[in-house]
Amino acid sequence: MDTATATAAGSRTPALPVAGAGSAPAPGRLRTRTAALFAPRSVPYWTAAALFVVFFTVSGLRFRAMATSSWDLGIFEQAVRAYAHLRAPVADLKGPGTNLLGDHFSPVLVLLAPLYRIFPSALTLLGAQAFLFALSAVPVTRTAIRFLGRGRGLAVGVAYGLSWGLQKAVDFDFHEIAFAVPLIAFALEAVLRGCWTAAVCWAAPLVLVKEDLGVTAAVIGALVLVRARQAVPLAVGLVVFGLAATAVTLGVIIPGFNGSGSYDYWNKIGGGDGPTQRIPFDTAVRTLLWILLPTSGLLALRSPLLLAALPTLGWRFISHEPHYWGIDWHYNAVLMPVVFLALVDALPRALVSARPWVRSYAHHLPAAVLAAALALTTTLPLARLTEAGTYRKPPSVTAAEHLLERIPDGATVEADIRPISRLTDRTRVFWIGDTRGISPDYIAVELHDDHKAGQALDDARKRHPRAVYGIVGTAGDVTVLQRTGRL
Repeated sequence: MDTATATAAGSRTPALPVAGAGSAPAPGRLRTRTAALFAPRSVPYWTAAALFVVFFTVSGLRFRAMATSSWDLGIFEQAVRAYAHLRAPVADLKGPGTNLLGDHFSPVLVLLAPLYRIFPSALTLLGAQAFLFALSAVPVTRTAIRFLGRGRGLAVGVAYGLSWGLQKAVDFDFHEIAFAVPLIAFALEAVLRGCWTAAVCWAAPLVLVKEDLGVTAAVIGALVLVRARQAVPLAVGLVVFGLAATAVTLGVIIPGFNGSGSYDYWNKIGGGDGPTQRIPFDTAVRTLLWILLPTSGLLALRSPLLLAALPTLGWRFISHEPHYWGIDWHYNAVLMPVVFLALVDALPRALVSARPWVRSYAHHLPAAVLAAALALTTTLPLARLTEAGTYRKPPSVTAAEHLLERIPDGATVEADIRPISRLTDRTRVFWIGDTRGISPDYIAVELHDDHKAGQALDDARKRHPRAVYGIVGTAGDVTVLQRTGRL
């Protein structure tokens, strides 16, 4: 009944006061709005928003200080920049003219192209990664609240956002697996909620993120198959699709784009010489404990969802590359949503266990994993946000940036790690010592210890004996050389 009808009917209901300019909202309305903001439905989104701010601040400040730790950020920026200009994803840092689809199959990077075209900077990639990692907290926190209640669910969600696997990935520049983390999280959330079509739709795009993730998609299909007999066609389809996509990618697509006609990373599986041929038993145990103990108190072992971690752990542990074995860099990020959602899956059953000690353990576990995440954070990248020096830009960085700005747009540059971060958005950059016969217009290198500008010039002459180089300048431990002629 509208106001006019109520008046005509002689309604005696007193009219509500109209809020005029300068009038304060009624206390009841404030309480209602506050309750809505912190309702269980809103909490996952507030959690993700806070994590995005924190993640982007950490990676942004690190970039601002020219503290990138590898060439990976430059490689991915070159690929995204090429996509943004409707070109093949060539990453010259991997070798002049190298198509990145022949290294790892990650066509999902094309999604960043429109954003990069508007904001052409490595910060665009770092911001996208921060967003994707934070986004993954939505399904994890939402599922935890749904199964465990708001208090315990929020504890698990925050512990996930602060997990060491995500923090180390945020700190290690940009990688394509940033797309996989939310896809896995949403897919496993759908499995736990019994939304089988949604689970398949979230898992299937994993084949476009990286070549090995098709097997992870297949495992998620197997989980659907076990849990829902009515979804057998969907589940079987995902299993077949995931395995077939991995086989075709490794056997046909990557070799087709690779100059050698093969998959370069086969040589990291098996073979090998010396003591690093196989992962040491104690290293494997240590890594598994890091993955399972502070994140789930080992309770994730009671959930079949943990099977989704096996493909990633499998290729890492059978490799003879030591970098794959441990807890550094970005390799464990895709495991974090698996472990935490496995914990969410296992907790309700543990809370009603016939064994009192199991019930007590499960009751305190959400608070314990949150406490563990907070304690570990004191030694992880987010702890830098508590240090005043993190927010100050070193004068040496400003000086180095001014020097690198003297290199004109479109020039060819041979560079090492620190200069790369300021050059890939506007020049063609090669990795130091891997120009394959090209004498670049400029060389930008970081000076280490007693390595002086003169030594950098001598090294340049050895690498490019047919070119003549002169020193443009040195600033902030960075030296820039310019080609002045040919012999």
